[in-house]
Amino acid sequence: MSKDQVRGWGFVTPALLWTIAFFIVPFVVMGAMSLASLEGRTLVWDLSLANYAELLEKKYLWRAILVSLEITLTVTVISVVLAYPLAWIIAFRVSPRWQRLALLLAILPFWTSYVVRSYAWLLVLAREGVVNETLMWIGAIAEPITLANTRFATVTGFVHFFVMLLTLTIYANLIQLSPNYRRAAMDLGANAFQTFRHVILPLTLPGIVTGAFLTFVLCIGDYVTPQILGGNTELTVPQVIMVQLGRRADFPLASALAIVLMSIVALAYLLSARWLRLDRL
Repeated sequence: MSKDQVRGWGFVTPALLWTIAFFIVPFVVMGAMSLASLEGRTLVWDLSLANYAELLEKKYLWRAILVSLEITLTVTVISVVLAYPLAWIIAFRVSPRWQRLALLLAILPFWTSYVVRSYAWLLVLAREGVVNETLMWIGAIAEPITLANTRFATVTGFVHFFVMLLTLTIYANLIQLSPNYRRAAMDLGANAFQTFRHVILPLTLPGIVTGAFLTFVLCIGDYVTPQILGGNTELTVPQVIMVQLGRRADFPLASALAIVLMSIVALAYLLSARWLRLDRL
C-alpha cells in the first residue's frame, strides 16, 4: 500500500473499530439473542423464530407496536405543521440582526434535562395544574379534567421538544433559498400560495423530511417521556422492552422487540431516503 493509503486507513480505522465494537457486534449479539428462548431461567440457544411468533400471538405486544407507531406519527405530523411556520418567520420575517437570538430562544428546550422537562409537563397537566386551573378560571370547565397520564400528555411532551428540532432543520433549508426563486415565480404570474406550493415547498422538502425522520427515530425509541407522562396507561415498545428485561429477565423476547423496532426505523429511512439530506444540518 502507498503512503497515502496507509495514512487514509490510519484516519478511518478508529471510527471503523468504534462502529464495529459499539454497533455491529451488539447488533449481531442482539439478533442472535432474539433467536434464543427462555425455559424457566435457562437461556436456550435453539435458533428459532418463536419470539417473533409470540409478538403476533400476544395482543399486548402487538398493541405496543401499534401504540408506538400511532404516537410517533402523530407527533411527527403535528411537529412539522407547527415548526414550518416558525422556521418561516425566523428566516423571512425576523431581521437578520435578530435571527441568532430567535434561534437561541428556539433551542432553549435542548438545554433542559429530558427528565426535568417531562416532569414539568406532568405538573402543568395535572388535575391541579396550570391548564386545569386556567380552564376553570375562565369557565370553560366546571371541574378538573384528566390530562396527565394520557396519550395527550405524551404527545404534548414530545411535540414541545421536537418542534424545536424541526424548526432548525427547516430553517437551514429556508435560509439557503435565493429570493430570486420567489421573484421569478411572481414574474411568471404565480400568487403567494402557488409560489409556496410549487417552488418553496419542493425546495425545502429535504429539510422537512430530515427533521421528520430524526423526530420519528427519537420519538419511537424514547422511554422516558411515555413512562413519565403516559402513566403506563398505554405501553410503547421501549416500555415493554424494559418490562421484559426488568421484571421477567426475558432477554430473547426483549431482543426480538428491539429488532422489530430497528426494522421499523430502517423502513422509515428507506421510505424517506430520497429526500434525506443529513449534510444540511
